[in-house]
Amino acid sequence: MKLSKEQIDQLFTFTRQHYVEWYDLQSELVDHLANSIETEWQENPKLSFDEVLSKEFKKFGVFGFMDVVEKRQAVLGKKYNGLVWYHFKDFFGVPKIVLTIAMTLILFSILKISQYSEWIVMWLYIFLILFTFYEIFKNNKIKKEKKQTKQKRWLFEEIINQYGGFAGAIIFPLHLFSRMFYHSEKYIGNDYWTLSLSFFFVLLVLVIFIIFKIIPSKAEEYLIATYPEYKLKTM
Repeated sequence: MKLSKEQIDQLFTFTRQHYVEWYDLQSELVDHLANSIETEWQENPKLSFDEVLSKEFKKFGVFGFMDVVEKRQAVLGKKYNGLVWYHFKDFFGVPKIVLTIAMTLILFSILKISQYSEWIVMWLYIFLILFTFYEIFKNNKIKKEKKQTKQKRWLFEEIINQYGGFAGAIIFPLHLFSRMFYHSEKYIGNDYWTLSLSFFFVLLVLVIFIIFKIIPSKAEEYLIATYPEYKLKTM
C-alpha cells in the first residue's frame, strides 16, 4: 500500500511538531518514515496509519529525531569548517599571499611609527568585535523574518549564516590585547612582537572576511551542491 499525498503532508507536519525545522531534514525523515510505513503495511495491513507511524517513531528512541538532527549538524558543521579552511589557505597561495604579506607589513609599519600604537590596536580590535556582532544581529533578524513568513529553511544555509560560535573566538584574545594595552612599552617596542601581532591581526581580519563576506556570497553555489532540489527554489 502506498501513502497518499495527504499522508505524506501529515508526515511533514509530524516532523515539524517534533522540532525538525529544516526542510532538508524533514524531507529525509519523511522519506524514511514513508518507506518504513509501507514496509510495515505489507506485513500488517490491518494497522492504521497513526498506529504504524507511532510504532516507527518509537524506533528513534527517547529523544526522537534529535539524534538525527545533531548528527546532521555535526556533518554539515564539518563541511562548513572545511570551506572556511579552503578559503583561508587561498590567501597563502599565489597571488593572494602578496596581499597577506603587504597587509602585515603595512600594519607593522603603522604600529612602529605611531606614538599611539596601543590605541590603534585596541580600536581596530573593538571595530572587529562591533562588526562581528552587527553581522550576527543582521543574520538573526533575517532568520526571524524567514520564520515568520514560513519560508523553507535549510540546515546548511543556517550554518553558513550562523556566526554565534565565532563571536567567542573573536572575544577570546581580549585579555591579550588588554594586557598589551597596559604594558605597551614592553610589547610594542619589540619588533618581533609587533610583527607577530600585525600578522595575527591580519589573520583575524582574513577569517572574519571569509566568514562574513566570501562564504555568504557563494552560499547559493554551496547550497545547490549540497541540495540539488535547492536549485528549484531559485528558479
